[in-house]
Amino acid sequence: MSNAPWINNYPEGIEPQLEYPSQLISDFLKNSHEQFPTHNAIYFFGEKITYDELIKQAYKFANLLKDMGVKKGDRVAIMLPNIPQYVYCYYGILFMGGIVVQTNPLYVERELEHHLKDSGAKTIVALDLVYSRVKAVKEKVQLENIFVTRIQDHLPFIKKLLYPLVQKVKKGPYVNLNPEKEQVLSLKKELEKASDAPVESPSKSDEVAVLQYTGGTTGVSKGVMLTHMNLVANTIQCQAWIKVRKGTGSVLAVVPLFHVYGMTTCMNFSVASGAVVNLIPKFDVDSLLKLIESQKPTIFPGAPTLYQGIINHPKVNQTDLSSIECCISGSAPLPVSTQQKFEELTKGNLVEGYGLSEASPVVIANPVWGYRIDGSVGIPWPNTDSKIVNELGEEVPPHEIGEIIVKGPQVMKGYWNQPEETAAVLKDGWLYTGDMGYMDTKGYFYIVDRKKDMIIASGYNVYPREVEEVLYKHPGVKEAIVLGVPDQYRGENVKAYIVRKKDSNVTEEALNQFCRSNLASYKVPRIYEFRNELPKSMVGKILRRVLAEEHAATLEE
Repeated sequence: MSNAPWINNYPEGIEPQLEYPSQLISDFLKNSHEQFPTHNAIYFFGEKITYDELIKQAYKFANLLKDMGVKKGDRVAIMLPNIPQYVYCYYGILFMGGIVVQTNPLYVERELEHHLKDSGAKTIVALDLVYSRVKAVKEKVQLENIFVTRIQDHLPFIKKLLYPLVQKVKKGPYVNLNPEKEQVLSLKKELEKASDAPVESPSKSDEVAVLQYTGGTTGVSKGVMLTHMNLVANTIQCQAWIKVRKGTGSVLAVVPLFHVYGMTTCMNFSVASGAVVNLIPKFDVDSLLKLIESQKPTIFPGAPTLYQGIINHPKVNQTDLSSIECCISGSAPLPVSTQQKFEELTKGNLVEGYGLSEASPVVIANPVWGYRIDGSVGIPWPNTDSKIVNELGEEVPPHEIGEIIVKGPQVMKGYWNQPEETAAVLKDGWLYTGDMGYMDTKGYFYIVDRKKDMIIASGYNVYPREVEEVLYKHPGVKEAIVLGVPDQYRGENVKAYIVRKKDSNVTEEALNQFCRSNLASYKVPRIYEFRNELPKSMVGKILRRVLAEEHAATLEE
């Protein structure tokens, strides 16, 4: 490893170098089943699934795929929210030697078509509510096997009966799909006929387990090749960092499992630890508060908007949140004010971490049980090296801003069928992240912003995160995001999008005065736009790209 001052700040009991067994990510399910067969693995709206039941369903799906002619290395797409079917289909694919293709249920037809064509997936497991989009691209991508499943297939009896009525009351989508008429396969019916005989995977630890597609914000979405060993390493690192005791613990899975952060910190971590994962298919604060009170989860991986949603809910002070002991926030910058308020409510520890799809995803985090620095994303995880480099790739001194590069066992094999793109970001084992930041003398890292998000106003570099941190400190601001918009004179102007807190009437003038007292003049937003809500991804990340596209469209009108 390079100069690693962060090792001096490792909490007691966490070693900077860990051992990683040469195994498959699916072996974690086998191990937990052997140790804790009767322990609950999944909780889903009252439905409880033990490790014995979970592995049998996974074996059934593995045998079903093999019987249909799916072979080792074939890609199988999963287009599901956080429901039990996601978990056993994921492990079932891996058991038979396939590659999981993570597919966002919110994809529109254009995105889905690219995703399936690029991966070459011929089999997909989709939710009935999104089947119309799968059907629309079926012929274009030459899908051979389409499994359709329903949320209510794993609801308790009464809730299963009430589900269609509840959906109509909420005016949400309800689909009464006829698999035979549509010439698709009912996952539920096919699994009832399948064998649950154990399946020995033909895969090797250095082979690809998952294709995790990037968001495509810098161009066409690319498939990140994550090997079994990448995922095993990041899972073990996560266990060490949280200091989990196997066979205990309860994880709250609000972060989508099709997102790499949810896959690792919620699902793979839970299964490897013999813990129970509480699946929530859609973020709804009312339902979430009830679940926390009834199921007492101890670990809550999330994104800042999830914690902010809880903090700002009118019933939060009437809810017992004391079971929550540990939270690692990822996917977006964590405002210090959000961190402090959430910890006051739960008395647990909420720390910020940093990762990316190309690294399975976590590479850096503040110690959960040790010395942390608020505003920093923390220190590199075990067996992980990181440094800040300039445009020539040369390491820079502490506190100097440059690009963050990382190296470790969790770093991807490369991009699927894109050797040139791979070579551009993987150099001598180092992953060039495209994120700008700096390291202090203690080895703690700070994210300044994405290279592409940096604003250049009148020749000065403005990092949106710094401006957003100030805006979040204003008592009338619920959410804020900043981006650069074209300006003939200054090159770019700083524009802020603001969602006010309930009952707040904060004005542009008030925010301007507040920012001027906390920022250099060139960093102060010149334009403010107030909105009722901001566009977000399924992970709760505010979509800066969407706002930039909207602004560009207004200029063309």
